[in-house]
Amino acid sequence: MKKQKKLTPIHPGEILREELLKPLNLSADQLAAKIHVPVERVTQILNGEDAIGADTALRLSRFFETSPEFWMNLQSHYELQVTMDLIAEELAATIKPYKSESTEKKSTKKIK
Repeated sequence: MKKQKKLTPIHPGEILREELLKPLNLSADQLAAKIHVPVERVTQILNGEDAIGADTALRLSRFFETSPEFWMNLQSHYELQVTMDLIAEELAATIKPYKSESTEKKSTKKIK
């Protein structure tokens, strides 16, 4: 069976740029001024060099009329995907799922 090529995780900054800033014709400078943060913060997020933290999530949600959870979920989902791509094989090889004694006893009992 062919191994499927994994898609690269999408950074929240790319979503912010492509789905909101471009259609609204807003620059990083304009967004930074409107949400009262340094332009460097916005630029780093748009370039995938920085994460969206709680402060920025609150500001973006207020400006774009979304929820802060929307932005935080985008960020945490991205981080989980990146980390899974990095260590999934190691985890599968080194960490065995916990099985309680009662589960083990049930699985070792013979069926009569």
